[in-house]
Amino acid sequence: MTIELIGRAAAMFAVTNVDDLVLLAVFFGQAAGRRNQLKVVAGQFLGFAWILAVAVAGALGAGLLPDVAVRWLGVLPILLGLRAAWQAFHPGDDDEPQPRAGILGIALVCFANGGDNVGVYVPAFAAGHDLAGYVVVFLAGVAVWCVAGWFLATRPGVARVLARYGHLVLPVVLVGLGVLILTGAF
Repeated sequence: MTIELIGRAAAMFAVTNVDDLVLLAVFFGQAAGRRNQLKVVAGQFLGFAWILAVAVAGALGAGLLPDVAVRWLGVLPILLGLRAAWQAFHPGDDDEPQPRAGILGIALVCFANGGDNVGVYVPAFAAGHDLAGYVVVFLAGVAVWCVAGWFLATRPGVARVLARYGHLVLPVVLVGLGVLILTGAF
């Protein structure tokens, strides 16, 4: 695993999971006591494992496609970025999954919120990058996100800023990533 791969995977994880960081802060804010906080962590890891399983399966299927066709998968993050931009400027009442208690509930919210993740991960994984390296970095990212979510839950001012502007960064990054995949630069 190279430094370049770690950097690329960490950046991809961060930009596709900004919304999860906000959700984690909410979950940790609702979790009273260490036992409930551990449920938040377990639920987040379980939900993200489901996202990775779907993305890996999709990438393996896409791996059967010729290289030229794999590049066209870059259209998916572009479409997701445009959808995220639309939602950022036209918010609805049901755009965001509502937090639920318990490990399974948190895992389901994480998974339901991971559609953009799968849409970005499948073409990136199918492009022939070190899949195992990405998985390791992403799982480390989940651990970092859990710590950061807990930290944010204890600092309401920071959580408000992240909730207010995080949705504006995501569309730009998704479209940019899609363009990189389409051009073969990723």
